[in-house]
Amino acid sequence: MTEQNLKAVMLLLFAGVLMGALDLAIIGPALPVLQADFDMDNRQLSWLFNVYVLMQLVGTPLFAKSSDRYGRRVVYMICIALFGFGSLVLILSPNFETLLAGRLIQGLGASGIFPVAAAVIGDTFPKEKQGSALGMIGAVFGLAFLVGPVLGGIFLKYASWHWLFAINLPIAAALMFGAWKLLPGGGKTELKPFDWKGALLLTLSLTCLAVGVTNLDTGDIAGSFQSLRVWPFLLAGAVLIPLFWRTEKAAADPVVRPSFFESRQIQLVMLIAAGVGTIECAQVFFPALAVAGLDIEASTAAWLMLPGVFVMMVMSPIAGKIVDAIGPSRVIQAALVTVLAGLCILTFSKITYFTFISGTMILGVGIAALLGAPLRYVVLEEARPEDRASTQGLLNIFLAVGQLTGAALVGSVATSMGGGTVGYQASIGVLAALTLAVVAFSFGLKNARKEAPAEAG
Repeated sequence: MTEQNLKAVMLLLFAGVLMGALDLAIIGPALPVLQADFDMDNRQLSWLFNVYVLMQLVGTPLFAKSSDRYGRRVVYMICIALFGFGSLVLILSPNFETLLAGRLIQGLGASGIFPVAAAVIGDTFPKEKQGSALGMIGAVFGLAFLVGPVLGGIFLKYASWHWLFAINLPIAAALMFGAWKLLPGGGKTELKPFDWKGALLLTLSLTCLAVGVTNLDTGDIAGSFQSLRVWPFLLAGAVLIPLFWRTEKAAADPVVRPSFFESRQIQLVMLIAAGVGTIECAQVFFPALAVAGLDIEASTAAWLMLPGVFVMMVMSPIAGKIVDAIGPSRVIQAALVTVLAGLCILTFSKITYFTFISGTMILGVGIAALLGAPLRYVVLEEARPEDRASTQGLLNIFLAVGQLTGAALVGSVATSMGGGTVGYQASIGVLAALTLAVVAFSFGLKNARKEAPAEAG
């Protein structure tokens, strides 16, 4: 592609990922209004967020695999179309059930946008620019959580909650036109039978695990396992995963190729991703730590998170450029050490405005560097061209599993320690210990960027 075409593709991918990410962040200010309009209880309200995340977890491997089979363009357009259709369903919703269905469709469409975008970068961008491009895509999430609540507040003040989703319709139309014009089209010329059995088992196992973990009561983890909303789902997930793995070994074209895990680098990156997802989840509890430690209102605590979010947005593309210059492994190691430093500040320091803001900003630098380019760069290096989207989708799954378990871990430790400042600092300390283990894993990574010329020569 020409330089001009690459810039156009980058803008297209950036806008698509931003649209999907914004609808995670922008709905926050609207939740009280939606609760009142549709007479929802708190559990129903939480499912408006959870079903979006759940469908991203379930849909990611399926759309990623379809992208490898049928081509990037058609799958990207299908995902955008689903997202737009889900937005339309939300706008026209007469009741809670339809509202939930709209969020489900939205989440399903959003699930394929990011892995396909990462695969397109691997397909079309020269190797020396892939880190920068992945970093730019990674910066989207920081931008979404910085801008989303602000946009949501503006729409709610001057219009209605419907406009939060109506704005997606013209954007989706423009993205579909751009995808048709710019993205590579063709998939595999000779297709083996689709792995429907594996796709079904993966969907069921991930759904069961996600529902079981989501329903855990972080105040009473042990008691939660006696609940019919928890243990049957976790048991089903634990049984289905080995069945899925056996099915994949026998499938002609598996959804998740077992040979992926023959690569030592893939094994390490997936372990690191699960750890990073667990650590990332801790940020959800930081406002509660600020409220307890600084004796402030929840709204003030939310504002104290903005410096960390801003740092994440800025750092992700910078980390991508560094990956292009020196390779991914050193960036991953440095980022994990930075995360460890931020967690230690929040664990062992007295919580003041200075320690809270500095700790979250340092943590933000490390998290942004990890979630943007380096992990995805390693996966692009290790995957065959025809499996690029599938491996990116697999990375998303490990991140999401870490996020799900992280919420339960932090909540249970904080509660067992009596809550408050002591409880939240203890839970962050547990995550610091986990980070130390992940740092050790990271030293097994090879520096793919630096070794490439030697291999070529």
